[in-house]
Amino acid sequence: MAGGDPSSDDQQSRARLILPAGIGGVALWGAWALGEALSFDTLAGNREALLAYRDDNYLTAALLFMATYAVLVALSLPGATVATLTGGFLFGVFPGALFNVLAAGTGACLIFLAARWGLGERLARRLESGERTRRLKEGIDANRWPVLFLMRLIPVVPFFAANLIPALLAVPLSIFAVTTYLGIIPGAVVYTSVGAGLGEVFATGGRPDFSLLREPRVFLPILGLACLAALPLFRKALLARWTR
Repeated sequence: MAGGDPSSDDQQSRARLILPAGIGGVALWGAWALGEALSFDTLAGNREALLAYRDDNYLTAALLFMATYAVLVALSLPGATVATLTGGFLFGVFPGALFNVLAAGTGACLIFLAARWGLGERLARRLESGERTRRLKEGIDANRWPVLFLMRLIPVVPFFAANLIPALLAVPLSIFAVTTYLGIIPGAVVYTSVGAGLGEVFATGGRPDFSLLREPRVFLPILGLACLAALPLFRKALLARWTR
């Protein structure tokens, strides 16, 4: 018998919504219930226990840290900044930055896959049905690499949104993963370096100093990378103008 069962398709479509809806619910609950638990003060209060556990179980501590960080990102829970600082505090700039990049990138890929599996096909059909949205999607598709790199290098778009938007626009996982893992490296190194200096901050009872982010030696290289990522966009715009 030709054709499929429409009711079965509807049931599968509704079932696919359960995962992203569940993640959204967990994210809202986490923002309400875990905001204070996943904070700098919590890290400060448990620093000695964390350092002792790391010293006794280094590999296990590293794996548990990365798994926890990945879950935070995958469920869009609060505390990603504190997690990055923790990576620097426990493991130093290196391998702390490596652990942070692997964990954050893996969590981003997980939520990307969940969103694409649950919402991607349905939203893609809607985007293609409208002329304006179809042109917008085609424009992004033609510039996937530079656009995704810019989203990571310049934190104008919130991290969770930068994980969801590509999924809803049917960006291939390979492109998303490469631009995510590589694009978050500069910011991860900076925040990890701040975390690596938390020992002295804790000793004086102070707070993390993020003024490092405003220093030319930090933001100029990141700005340079952003300009390099944007070069293909400028090139296409100039070629389109010259060929008119």
